[in-house]
Amino acid sequence: MPSITTHQGLSIHYQTFGQPENPAVMLIMGLGAQMTVWPEELIQGLLEKDLFVVRFDNRDVGLSSQLDELGNANLIKAWLSQRLPIKAAAPYVIDDMAQDALALLDALKIKKAHLVGASMGGMIAQNLAAHHRKRVASLTSIMSTTSRSGLPGSDLSVLLRLAKRPKGQSRSASIRYNVKMNRLIGSPGYPTDDLTLWHQAGQNFDRANNPAGFKRQLAAITASGDRSHLLKRIKARTLVIHGSHDPIIPLAAGEDTANTIRKSKLKVVQGMGHDFPIPLAPKLAKWIARHVWKTERKLVAKKLEKIAKAATTA
Repeated sequence: MPSITTHQGLSIHYQTFGQPENPAVMLIMGLGAQMTVWPEELIQGLLEKDLFVVRFDNRDVGLSSQLDELGNANLIKAWLSQRLPIKAAAPYVIDDMAQDALALLDALKIKKAHLVGASMGGMIAQNLAAHHRKRVASLTSIMSTTSRSGLPGSDLSVLLRLAKRPKGQSRSASIRYNVKMNRLIGSPGYPTDDLTLWHQAGQNFDRANNPAGFKRQLAAITASGDRSHLLKRIKARTLVIHGSHDPIIPLAAGEDTANTIRKSKLKVVQGMGHDFPIPLAPKLAKWIARHVWKTERKLVAKKLEKIAKAATTA
């Protein structure tokens, strides 16, 4: 699998699908999740709409650089710091992760991309759209948030159970933990059967396993704090997708994201939690592709308008 090296010396592993001359869609995955979590059915749906798809492992997950030299992070302290005046040290922040995505766009010579971010990946995509407007054609923010103070938080009982990660690197213990986690955060309207959950957890462990990276990424989210001021700077056309039954990032956060970003549209998926159920993949692909192509047509129309204006003033 190919990789690039960022200016900070990090290795970012990635994968591309489709024809590079087609509009580029960059998929940015969420907290502790490898790029392989993006459903193949969703990617296939985008390819069928003549799009060029890029996905990658964020730093500290999958086959990208594991930053174990930066030490561990306290998950409970990270959660409490969102609600109490407690500082949680973070080895890096969301903006740093956005720079990794930008470095990949540069390496692939993609001048303008349609960003699709899930959960923490949505935060990364939002920050990239706010700071590098010329590089972002459109934004799709899925089950993500502005992290605005006062928004309903994650279900504490769920977070406490997620915090009880298995000690050591046992494959069986890790798989059991991940199956339990996915049951907790999954979509009640689209439940995934246990056999599939066990198979996916085994594949993820065999590809890469770094529990400490999960904690450092969570610390990055916490340290980045309220980003609503950044989202107000986003000019790209934005689609916000959120599940009605998300226990990690409640629907109110998706509504706030859509209310904060101009030119945004909210789609609420009834019965969806904090995962990508396979039955929903075709619908999500259809929404994303429609959003991308509508943006492409508008960009072409704008370009033609500029050319016509220049011709009349010449």
